[in-house]
Amino acid sequence: MTIKHGPELNRRGLLLAAGGLAAAATVDVASAQTAAQPTASAAASTTAIGRRKLGALEVSSVGLGVQNMSRTYQQTIPTRAEMHNIIRAAFDNGLTFYDAAEAYGPHEVERILGEGVEPFRDQIVIATKFGWNIDLETGERKPGLNSRPEHIKLVVEGMLKRLRTDRIDLLYQHRVDPQVPIEDVAGAVKGLMDQGKVLHWGLSEMGLNTLRRAHAVLPITAVQSEYSMLWRGPETGAIPVCEELGIGFVPWSPLGVGFLNGAIDARTRFAEGDIRGIEGRFAPENLPNNLALVELLKVWAERKQARLGQIALAWLLAQKPFIVPIPGTTQMAHMIENIGASAVSFTPAEITELNQSVAAIEIKGARLPDVVQAYSDVEAPTKS
Repeated sequence: MTIKHGPELNRRGLLLAAGGLAAAATVDVASAQTAAQPTASAAASTTAIGRRKLGALEVSSVGLGVQNMSRTYQQTIPTRAEMHNIIRAAFDNGLTFYDAAEAYGPHEVERILGEGVEPFRDQIVIATKFGWNIDLETGERKPGLNSRPEHIKLVVEGMLKRLRTDRIDLLYQHRVDPQVPIEDVAGAVKGLMDQGKVLHWGLSEMGLNTLRRAHAVLPITAVQSEYSMLWRGPETGAIPVCEELGIGFVPWSPLGVGFLNGAIDARTRFAEGDIRGIEGRFAPENLPNNLALVELLKVWAERKQARLGQIALAWLLAQKPFIVPIPGTTQMAHMIENIGASAVSFTPAEITELNQSVAAIEIKGARLPDVVQAYSDVEAPTKS
């Protein structure tokens, strides 16, 4: 498949660019309409969003990923004013946890978030990430990763300006740099904490030994990795370690890039350049099998009078009390719907039943192309 080059990349497109590919083109997806799902009282219920702890950091039980607010998967550019409206409406509905990254945009998503939350900055938690090799001034993506301590300090200075704030509540290393010992990364972050510029820190998609080493040097508040009904890898890796060490867990892509809210069906074919088109789990030969998961969600959505995505998010919340998903959206209705997932509850018998049903569905196809997966589960070099 030929991948077209384009001016911007979505989250996975960024990984492809770092690995030597560029993924940016229009998307032609035959979407199943979520509007056809049952109307749910839970969708409108945002007053009981609740709070959870990531380590010692308290956040709303559902967060908001803002990664697509400068450019969507479909490569359209959302209206900036509407993105501000969504950010502010989320806060009005009890959401206090916003997730960004230097790499999203790059830089531009942090600017949008900083503008949006300025009126209530002191009442929320901002998380953002460093680690890709991005020009500090222009935002140009360069090959590979960069977690050199001196670079981290400069990156954070830029983040503070773009976010219009004097501190970052939760700073993640976006991907482990195989050239830099994690102890050196922790040392750089510790220096920023001593200056009050960073309050908590975390890792994303790291190797488990690196997580333990990092936590031993400077206690980790949260780990961020892909986790959903569609991708359950962390259940046997990162989540048990987080539970052991008292670290929070933040699932990205908790709705499986649209799959778990019905946006992909057996007829879906992706346009050239859409990263999902080269993910094995969405290949035409695998989709019919994997859609059994969506059919299961439909059964539970009707049973709970909720939306498909709400069931998927509520399932995550039911797995562990230290899990806080961060679904991303550029649509107001979807943001309200996602927050409403916190009002969907399961009895112990129901969650046991649902867990068994999910486990019985074997997902076919890899979650990411090899060139992208190569950036996950990386162990930092030992410190000499």
